[in-house]
Amino acid sequence: MGKYYTPKSRPRNDRYLVSVDEYRHYHRDGYVIIKGLLSKEDIDPLYELAEKTRLGSSGKAKPADPQSKDPLKEEFTNLTRVHMLSRLEAVAEQGMLNPRILDVTEALIGPDVYAVQSMMFLNPPGRGGQGWHQDSCYIRTHPDTLVGAWIALEDADEENGCLWVVPGSNHEPVYPPEGMGGGNVHALDAFGDLNAVQNVSHLDDEVNTLSRVVAKYPPAIPVPLQAGDVLFFHSHLFHRSFPNRTEDRYRRSYVCHYCNARSWVPWDHDSFEGDSGNYRQILARGRTHLPYAEPAFGTEVFLAEENESADSVTMMGMDNGMMMPVAQKKD
Repeated sequence: MGKYYTPKSRPRNDRYLVSVDEYRHYHRDGYVIIKGLLSKEDIDPLYELAEKTRLGSSGKAKPADPQSKDPLKEEFTNLTRVHMLSRLEAVAEQGMLNPRILDVTEALIGPDVYAVQSMMFLNPPGRGGQGWHQDSCYIRTHPDTLVGAWIALEDADEENGCLWVVPGSNHEPVYPPEGMGGGNVHALDAFGDLNAVQNVSHLDDEVNTLSRVVAKYPPAIPVPLQAGDVLFFHSHLFHRSFPNRTEDRYRRSYVCHYCNARSWVPWDHDSFEGDSGNYRQILARGRTHLPYAEPAFGTEVFLAEENESADSVTMMGMDNGMMMPVAQKKD
C-alpha cells in the first residue's frame, strides 16, 4: 500500500502567507510582484556577494568565441552574469533557500519544491540585457513546473535595465529554438503547428523570431522593482531586459529557479551522470520520491516530517458502478 501524504506547511513566526489574489494573478498573468518580501538584512549579504563577484571578475574578461552563436556570449565572457554561486558560496545558498522566497514558491507550485538554479546579474553601465525568451526553453522539467524568482538587490527601473513581461503569455507553449527539436519541453510531435523559432534571447527583434509571437499581444510592460522586492514569474512567460542605459548605476539582481520536487529534471548546470540531474537539486520544501541533494552549506530547510500522521481518503467501487469515498486513518 502506498504512503499517505497530507501536505502541511511548517509554521514560522515570519512566514509569508500568499493571498488568493496573488495566486490568481500569477496563474492568470504569469507573474506576481511581492513588494518588500525580503528585508535589508536579507538583501545586504547578497549585495555584498554581488560586489565581491564584480571586483573578483574585474580584468578577467576575455574575448568571446567568434564561432559561438550564443547571443549572450559577450555577457558571459565579460562576467556580467555568474551561474550557480549557490554551489560555491554559503550566502548564495542562503539566498536561494530564503524561507520567505520558498513560502511563495510553495504556494505557487508546491507543496514539494526543488531549488534548481541561481544566477547573479551585475549589469554594469552599457552592458546586460537579454532578448525575448521563455525560461523553460533552457531549464526543462517534466512535469513542466519551473518558476523563477527575480530578487532586486537594488532599485531596478527602465534606465538601468529592469525586466519587461508580456502578461498572459504564460499560457503559450514553449517555442523550441531551431535545432533543439519540438520535444525539448512538450511531448515530441504533440503539436501540429508549434513552429521552431530562431535566435531566442537575441536583443534584436528582427533577428529573434520569438518576437513575432510576442507581437500578437498588447505591448509588453516594464517591471520596476525596489531592493527587497521579488518578481515570481512563470517559465513560459515571454520576458526580456534591455542593456543598462545609465552611466553610473549597476543593476544587481539575484535570480533563482525552482520546480515542483515531483518533476524529473533532465538538466544540471555543472553536468551530471546518468539520465537525470535530480540528485543535484536541493529539496527545499515538502518531500519527494526522486533523488535530491541537501544544502551544501547547511542552510536550514523546512521539509515534511516523515512521521506526521494524516487522514486520507480512498475510493471504493459500489454495486451500482458509482465510487464512494471511504475515510481511512494512516497506521
